[in-house]
Amino acid sequence: MDVLFITSTAVVVADPPQSRRLFMDTLGLPLEGEDDGYYSSGSIPGSKHFGMWPLSQAAEACFGTPSWPADRVVPQASIEFEVADADAVAAAGGELERAGFALLHPARTEPWGQTVTRLLTDDGLIVGISYAPSLHDEERA
Repeated sequence: MDVLFITSTAVVVADPPQSRRLFMDTLGLPLEGEDDGYYSSGSIPGSKHFGMWPLSQAAEACFGTPSWPADRVVPQASIEFEVADADAVAAAGGELERAGFALLHPARTEPWGQTVTRLLTDDGLIVGISYAPSLHDEERA
């Protein structure tokens, strides 16, 4: 697997309004909201993308349901590592499985164009292997 850079980090939040109070009001991070409750920024120095990911959205992305499964550790954060292209995401998923890691889902392309596969660590970290074309367009510019 050839990781190019960290694509994204996000805190997984059970209480989005309380988290906005910390990250936006108190820390002053320039996060912009979306209608669905996800707040993020691509303009914090040292980070391609930082977000506040509501737990219900993380559950939907990983399991297709707005509730996190009771038999799984509840995630506290998410980190995604970028690879060269969509085929490399699928190959990385296979490599992870051969190494004994259970994927939350195989490589798939999200509606916004990112191809990603994810796993959940025993410590409650969602780890993604990703290809986000817009980040590569940025690198070429």
